[in-house]
Parts: sequence; structure tokens; C-alpha cells
Amino acid sequence: MSKTVEYFLSPQSPWCYLGHQRLVDIARETGAQVELKPFDLGKVFSVSGGLPLAKRAPQRQAYRLVELERWAKFLGLPMNVQPQFFPVSPDAASTLIIAARTSLGADAALELSGAIMRALWAEEKNIADEDTLAQVANLCGFDGRMLLKSAQTPGVQEQYDRNTEEAIAANVFGVPWYVVDGEGFWGQDRLDFVRRALE
Repeated sequence: MSKTVEYFLSPQSPWCYLGHQRLVDIARETGAQVELKPFDLGKVFSVSGGLPLAKRAPQRQAYRLVELERWAKFLGLPMNVQPQFFPVSPDAASTLIIAARTSLGADAALELSGAIMRALWAEEKNIADEDTLAQVANLCGFDGRMLLKSAQTPGVQEQYDRNTEEAIAANVFGVPWYVVDGEGFWGQDRLDFVRRALE
């Protein structure tokens, strides 16, 4: 029986970007299924004591930039730690990912998620802009306009809200957040533990 990892993410998160491909690789190597759950991180922050970046103390903001540079260099990933289009609303990107998951399957949604995060953190693109999102989806080989239409349907919005409720119920307070066999792991720097849990 293959295991499942629930993957709670918010596509505007640099930490999700840094961990995304490694999670995909770990799932492939262990034969695990990835259950992708984009959710509203702002709502989760409001009930879990999290603060938006702009409201954090200066020393926390400064150390975050150091850590992002450190991890990007360590992982060999292209990254602008202060991209032009950030902070940015993740809602349109999140619902696009859910639409891809619904109509094209988990692998397509994972591929699109990675491309959207790369667009923000390495390619200086605005992931709140619908034309940009359609272009990113098209470059993945998907029909971007069709996915955008699907993303605006009530069923997709309901799934986004449901993912957010599930995140709150699972005691999620940050991203990326992974759940294996009911055990939560916060952060891309916990992926070694996720691998052990899946093995």
C-alpha cells in the first residue's frame, strides 16, 4: 500500500518554492501519492498567531532574507529573494492549481504549482495576474484559459475554502506543511523526516 502525503501550500511562499521539487522527487522515489491542498494562509494566520511579513519585527525580516539566500544557494535553485511582485495575493494561483487538480489530475497540478512558484521567485512574474497565470499554464502544455474559467467556478472556490478549514483542523500554522499518517511536518527543512515517514 502506497502512503499519501497531504501537502498544504500557498503558492506565494518562498519556502514552498524551495521545497516543492524535492517533495515531488521524494514522493516518486517512495511511491507515495501527493494530495495537494492550496489554502488561504492569511485565514490560518488569523487563528494561529501568525503575522504577515510586513508586520514582523525587523530582525525577523532580515534573517528571513539571509535564510532564503542560504537555502537557494544550497539547493542550487534560481531565486530573487525580494521579487518585484511580492507580497502578492495567492488566491488566483491557488484556485488555478485546484482547477488543474480537478480536471487534469495530481501530477499536472504539481507541475503547474512548481511553474507558478518559479514564475514568482525566479522569473519576476506577477502570479496574481490572470494573463500571466494563463501563460504559465500554457507553457506547461495545459489550456490556460480553460483552467482560468474552471478556477472561477463555485466548486473550485468551495474546495479552496475546504482546504483552508482542513488546514485549521490539522493545526497548520505555516507553509509548506506536510502530513503523513496524521503526523504534521512544518517547513521544507523537514523533508528528510517526511521521507522517513513515507519509507
